[in-house]
Amino acid sequence: MKKIFIALVALAALSVSALAQDAPKLQFKPYGFVRNYFAYDSRVSTAGTEDFYYWMPKDVKMVGGEDVNNVSSFRFAALTSRLGLDIVGYEIDGYKISARFETDFYSGLTGNTGTAQLRLRQAFVTVAKDQRTWKIGQTWHPMAADLPDIFSLESGAPFGPFSRTPQVQFDVKLSDAVSFTTAALWQMQFTSTGPEGASANYIKYGCTPELYAGFSFKSGKNLLRVGGDVLSIKPRQVSSKGFAWDRLTTWTAFMYGATSLGGLDLKAKLTYANDGGHFNMIGGYGVTAIDPETQSWDFAATRNASGWMTLSYKKLGRWVPSMLLGYVRMFGTSVDVLQDKDDSGAYKYIWVKNSANVLDQMFRVQPEVIYNLGKLALGLEYMATGVEYGKPNARMLASTDLHWVINHRVQMMVKYTF
Repeated sequence: MKKIFIALVALAALSVSALAQDAPKLQFKPYGFVRNYFAYDSRVSTAGTEDFYYWMPKDVKMVGGEDVNNVSSFRFAALTSRLGLDIVGYEIDGYKISARFETDFYSGLTGNTGTAQLRLRQAFVTVAKDQRTWKIGQTWHPMAADLPDIFSLESGAPFGPFSRTPQVQFDVKLSDAVSFTTAALWQMQFTSTGPEGASANYIKYGCTPELYAGFSFKSGKNLLRVGGDVLSIKPRQVSSKGFAWDRLTTWTAFMYGATSLGGLDLKAKLTYANDGGHFNMIGGYGVTAIDPETQSWDFAATRNASGWMTLSYKKLGRWVPSMLLGYVRMFGTSVDVLQDKDDSGAYKYIWVKNSANVLDQMFRVQPEVIYNLGKLALGLEYMATGVEYGKPNARMLASTDLHWVINHRVQMMVKYTF
């Protein structure tokens, strides 16, 4: 009996050993960096992530004969340090399955005060077989995945889409040079605006995901990507007559290109957005009419054309100089919106992100240089961001009393990558 037991144990051990040899070997690959930003601004600005994520300078605000927004500021912090984990190596029935978790330390702060806490940046599963790939979870929006060669946190926003969002994405390679991507997307951190402020409730009660489709064309060092998406939301759930059934449906399209010429890398992106607020771009919408019987609302979204271009030279040894140029042109809404105001003087039927209804155009010039010492990078950049503000007309576009406001930012970075 003892011999039989020993034989069974030996057989089980051999079976386990054989299975272990045949089983795919999972690989856990941690990555990330410790990053400190040091930033100076010449005037009060609209910015996020403790003012490191920069949008634009605020308009002139006169109090007692002084522009109280003409005040400089300075800050530095390590809260954008990042930690991620790639899990690869698993395969079954020809399907290669991997996953990624990624986090940083933005949460838990009020202004520049508090203790930084972990927040979710990305968490998704990738399933690939043959020429098809599925990506399920939170990751970069397909329209925001191509970022400029610049080290500042906003990565070219609001001159182009910037969003990480829950999604189900499908990619198929049609040939060696052409691939097609489609996705159904939701909102979490980057949301639409409306009567409740910025909120994911508008897509939640709309019960309709954002839909994207696009093509990529690649040949050698040349890449061209085109695509667009449609978003349909319910800005409100109830009206004075009961449930509200009115919707706002918008569309956005983009084109992105990249190439290399010797040591010079060139990237550019053009975007035409209706609203675009959920992309961290400049946008908004308003009510154009209210039905007196049903109390249903008709909406119109602001429109803008925006673009950025970066030049980066990578054949100077440890030195890497780069330059970003950005421009936004606002077109307002296609029809007039209601101009009713409440007791505080705020518009009752207009909702915007990033001052969309009081600016006409915007530019950015952003040169920088990075010195790479192995895994340690030291960066210095200058950013000039100018906005032409004015008084809005009935189409949510600044049209009178136009004037330029410019902020000068000087930013340094110390980053150790592992």
